[in-house]
Amino acid sequence: MSDQFDLNALLNQAMEMQSQLIEAQAQAAEAEVTGTAGGGAVEITVTGSMHFVDVTISPDAVDPDDVAMLEDLVLAALNDAVAQIDAMQRASMPELDLGALGLGGLTDDAPAGGAFGFGGGGAPAPGGAPGGAIDVPSSTDDERP
Repeated sequence: MSDQFDLNALLNQAMEMQSQLIEAQAQAAEAEVTGTAGGGAVEITVTGSMHFVDVTISPDAVDPDDVAMLEDLVLAALNDAVAQIDAMQRASMPELDLGALGLGGLTDDAPAGGAFGFGGGGAPAPGGAPGGAIDVPSSTDDERP
């Protein structure tokens, strides 16, 4: 009997992993990070659930003759905050370990995206970027009117 596949144990482990994932997501959602740009001239505070809480702009950063610079600083601070949230969420969520579920062999010969789309992180998702991220084109100064 010990050599047989225990579906109940597998389901219990999957439910425990789901519970841990939900807890990690809740903790990340409550955390706040502050993105900065221009040596602190612009600061944007955002929660892990992407609720923007505060924007602070130093009076020194405001030049009516150079609004584009202020726009760039705001975007840089925003991108910094989002990058911090991404890093925080990645660090707070455990890696999906199919081996712990007794499914480790499924990923050995799996395509770059991993078995059933889990793990791997190599092949792009349909219409997306590597690792399943959505590929969103960024704007550059060249694209501004």
